[in-house]
Amino acid sequence: MADRKRAAQPRKRQPAKTAASRRATTGTRRTTRAKPRTVARAATPKNGRRKTSSRPTPTLSRHRRRVLLRLVLGGMVLVALLFAFVFPARTLLAQRQQTEKEQHRLEVLQEQNSKLEAETRRLQNDVEIERIAREQYNFVRPGERPYVVIPPPTTAPPAPTTPAPTTSPAPKR
Repeated sequence: MADRKRAAQPRKRQPAKTAASRRATTGTRRTTRAKPRTVARAATPKNGRRKTSSRPTPTLSRHRRRVLLRLVLGGMVLVALLFAFVFPARTLLAQRQQTEKEQHRLEVLQEQNSKLEAETRRLQNDVEIERIAREQYNFVRPGERPYVVIPPPTTAPPAPTTPAPTTSPAPKR
């Protein structure tokens, strides 16, 4: 009866031993290599050609996936390099151009500033102020007589004006 109970119960599977676990139990290292497995070839048909399936072999599809993964990663690295180097370089060139423009504008403003400073020094003199008052504003000192020079008339006679042609009204009946 005890034998029947043992036979009816399924055997528990023991985990497969790895090389490391074998070494730990025996204390030795395995020196012989395992023989490579040979794959049985299918018989070829009479015409000598093997059947090719439409599905690629697992190693070929694995290879394609690896190549595709490398291409995608290479593209991502290229985009990262563009963001890291090209876009900041464009910004740098734009800033350099803006800086040159602003330096030119600064030079123009400094030139105008130096002209205005020279005019300010010149206007500190009373003689210059009097000259400007007489020329531009027609001022005179008390007791002086102002004279106004009238320019001569133009030598060319004015063009005759011709009246625009008029339309005559329709005769009355």
